[in-house]
Amino acid sequence: MIAPQSNNFVASDTLTISTPSRKNPSRKKRWLLVQPKSKTNLMVDSGKVSIPLNLMMVGTLAKTRFDVDFIDERIGDKVPEDLSKYDVVAITARTLNVSKAYEIADRARTQGAKVILGGTHPTMLFEEAKEHSTSVVFGEIESVWDSLADDVENDAMKPQYKAGAFKSMTQMGMPDFNIVLNSPNSNKYSFRIPLLATKGCPVGCNFCTTPTIYGKSFRTRTSDFVVEEIKFHQNRLGKKDIHISFMDDNISFRPAFMEELMHAMVGLGAKWNANISMNFLEKPEVPKLAKEAGCELLNVGFESVTPETIKYVHKGSNRIGRYDEVVANVHNAGIGIQGYFIFGFDTDTRNSFQGTYDFIMRNRIEFPVFTIATPFPGTPWFEEMKPRIEHFNWDKYDTFHYMYKPMKMERDEFLENFIKIQREIYSWKNIWHRLHGKPFNWIWMVNVAMHYFTRRLTPKMLM
Repeated sequence: MIAPQSNNFVASDTLTISTPSRKNPSRKKRWLLVQPKSKTNLMVDSGKVSIPLNLMMVGTLAKTRFDVDFIDERIGDKVPEDLSKYDVVAITARTLNVSKAYEIADRARTQGAKVILGGTHPTMLFEEAKEHSTSVVFGEIESVWDSLADDVENDAMKPQYKAGAFKSMTQMGMPDFNIVLNSPNSNKYSFRIPLLATKGCPVGCNFCTTPTIYGKSFRTRTSDFVVEEIKFHQNRLGKKDIHISFMDDNISFRPAFMEELMHAMVGLGAKWNANISMNFLEKPEVPKLAKEAGCELLNVGFESVTPETIKYVHKGSNRIGRYDEVVANVHNAGIGIQGYFIFGFDTDTRNSFQGTYDFIMRNRIEFPVFTIATPFPGTPWFEEMKPRIEHFNWDKYDTFHYMYKPMKMERDEFLENFIKIQREIYSWKNIWHRLHGKPFNWIWMVNVAMHYFTRRLTPKMLM
């Protein structure tokens, strides 16, 4: 799948306000961490949202040396108009929320605070981000933390912090969930607990941001550490039956580690979902083991059922001839599938939509997710497609807005079919067909929400 941009981390304009002296060495400097909401008119920040794992990790590190406050606009937290009491305002930004991040950042700087911008977009577009910040963190903060923290304390912050080498995941601790759960609005977070077992991807697809953010080497925690973290949450919540979401881009890239981890999770009682490579599921014993380990849903990037498109996106692990077999292996193990499908590549035609519809209905995919091919800034594909991109309004870079005209489809035809397949898949009749006889859980609720969402879609909303 086109890797959803990672939520890492900082970000607006008012009158200049005099700030208190920051020269008192006995006073800890005060940080504000901000998760900005997006301005998109679609579903990105609606309903229950995920706990921002990467920003929570920033807070976990920062609180060892500084006083830390945390705000998540997506759940209704409000960024104060007066930011002058903060020494540092640190904001995470993806492309779709970076304009909001910049607004907060500009206001914070005007009021005397130092601003740290991090996350996917500032990493990919440093020259743009530096105009709104004191410092930009390139990639993950764990690998540059010691240097950054020292410079903050010494009032000697650099324009950019970029690690020479990524830190081993075995040296990374457990995030402090109190940082986010202390918010009075924390009940608006999803019940699924985010957890990270691996980072990085050696593949380097030209449309993907992951190798830049987390490196091309594939790093893992130990399976014992992951199990320890799961048990911590079970004890924290007072029950075994908790729901974990592995936030890894592809937890199965090193099959031996994935199998070791699943064996270690057998009997824990936790339910989980994860992004997983399709070729790892061609062996029936793999989903069977995943089920024993508590898996209830696997997120699979089918991307397309069109061979020309799979070749175009260089997704060699996706063998269309084995798609049905992979789905059968997962379903036979009693696991549901969240399937990702991308439309809008130059190889797509009207038949791509019909073929995708037929595949989903034939295989009763529980939770299909449809996106529009989006060249994200900073990637090689963005540079390749730049002359054809219709706009650079970052607010609309949410994989649900029309970016450019595919070679084989006119705009109106493309948008008509993109809306039609979603309305058909999420019609009452087809929801019943896909889910009848399957466990009644949150996946049913998501399908109901998607029914009503797809009914209000119009081509204008996607422009």
